[in-house]
Amino acid sequence: MTRALLLLSLVALHLHAAEPKTLRLLTVGNSFSHNATHYLGDIAKAAGDTLILREDNIGGSSFDIHLKKIAVAEKDPKSKLGTYTEGRSLKDDLTQKAWDFITIQQASIKSHDVNTYRPHAQQLADFIRKHAPSATLIMHQTWEYRVDDARFSVKEPKPGEPKTQDEMYAGLKSAYDTIAKELNVKLIPVGDAFHLANRDPQWGYQMPATKFDSKNAKPGELPDQTHSLHVGWNWKKQPDGKLKLGMDGHHANMAGEYLGACVWYEVLFRKSVLGNTFVPEGLDPEYAKFLQGIAHRVATP
Repeated sequence: MTRALLLLSLVALHLHAAEPKTLRLLTVGNSFSHNATHYLGDIAKAAGDTLILREDNIGGSSFDIHLKKIAVAEKDPKSKLGTYTEGRSLKDDLTQKAWDFITIQQASIKSHDVNTYRPHAQQLADFIRKHAPSATLIMHQTWEYRVDDARFSVKEPKPGEPKTQDEMYAGLKSAYDTIAKELNVKLIPVGDAFHLANRDPQWGYQMPATKFDSKNAKPGELPDQTHSLHVGWNWKKQPDGKLKLGMDGHHANMAGEYLGACVWYEVLFRKSVLGNTFVPEGLDPEYAKFLQGIAHRVATP
């Protein structure tokens, strides 16, 4: 190939990669799916792309919870227990729109135990493929809890329960890899991204040297949670107007949601997120750049 033809080919490839895409996505998951797709539409829009998103999520749900809802809908289509939002069952959503991607995932609390995936992951995958055969089924790999989550403070955890953040990650990575192979699906490696980001010497979350005195904390008082990817310690206003201190080491905060969305964008749109101009208000631009780099790293084959 001559130099001129090579240059033309490279230009053509660049233009093709930059072409605007419209992607139709259905998530069948829980709050972690919602977390990870929170900023996905914004990232896509900044790149000139369009996301059409439908969320069939149930807070805290595992594969079997969705299967139970399917069973109710099959038995009684009018039952509210068998539907998601707008009175639509999963079968309704699968058959009434042509989806590009449909995602599934395990509940995070069970993610480390591969035995909890079987046989429910296969059954849910079979149902989705039966009613939406043209869509690409893909699995969302969820993430480890924050290092100071209460799950890791139990002196004698139940057999099989992870004792540390590292153990949780090792378990969920192994389980997702195993089930993904069994289902013959790709993974959206958000869990890998969280793990790498958490352990970065500069940008990873570091627990304060002095333990936070949660019992005696004054309203609004919080420990240093710089670079946390999780909600962590937070104050919430109660119905009586008083503030209550809580700890959420499970769900993603703004930074975690942004990282998750960057990974989803790379995998689903098959475009680099590096240099994407969308950064949530309040997120340090340099930190956002780091998170983009982590997402690109885990999503690039």
